[in-house]
Amino acid sequence: MRIVSGKFKSRRINAPGNIPVRPTTDFAKESIFNILNNHFDFGDLDVLDLFCGIGGITFEFASRGVKEIISIDNNPRCAEFIKKTAGEFGIENLKVIKNNAFSFLGFCTKQFDIIFADPPYDSEGIEKIPDLVFEKNLLKANGWLILEHSEKIKFIKHPNFKEHRKYGKVNFSIFAI
Repeated sequence: MRIVSGKFKSRRINAPGNIPVRPTTDFAKESIFNILNNHFDFGDLDVLDLFCGIGGITFEFASRGVKEIISIDNNPRCAEFIKKTAGEFGIENLKVIKNNAFSFLGFCTKQFDIIFADPPYDSEGIEKIPDLVFEKNLLKANGWLILEHSEKIKFIKHPNFKEHRKYGKVNFSIFAI
C-alpha cells in the first residue's frame, strides 16, 4: 500500500502479514481524497479514523498536514504498527487508541471535522454508525462522516446522507450536518 499524495507521497506502508485487514484501494483513496481536497483545508482539520487497520487513511491525512488525527482500532497489532510507522515518519499529531470503535463512539465527546469509518464489511452494526455520530454530536459545523461499506448497505434514506460514491468494489457514503 502506498501513500497517494502530500508530504509522504509514494511512501509504502508494508504491514506484517499477520494483521487481518482489508486496506482501502489506492484508486478509491485517491478518489475520495480528491473530493475532500475540494471541500476542506487539510491544515485546519481534526480527524477521527475509526477501524483504522494499518493506517492507510490515517497516513493519507497525516501526509496532507491535518492538525490532529485520532486513530481507533481494537486489534493491538494494528495499533502498534501505526504507532511504529508514525514514529518512523516523524508524525507527532497522531494519537492511536486501541479500542472497539463502537465503544469509542459511545464515550467520545470531542468534535471532528472529518470522521472516516472503514469497518469490516461483515461487522454487525455498520448501519448504526451514522446515528451514533449524529446523536453524540461528534461532527463540527460543516463536518463530514465518510463511511466505507459493501454495496449491500444503502444509506440514502438517512437524514444526514449527502452522497454516495463507488470506486470499483469500494462504496463510500458521505454524511453531513
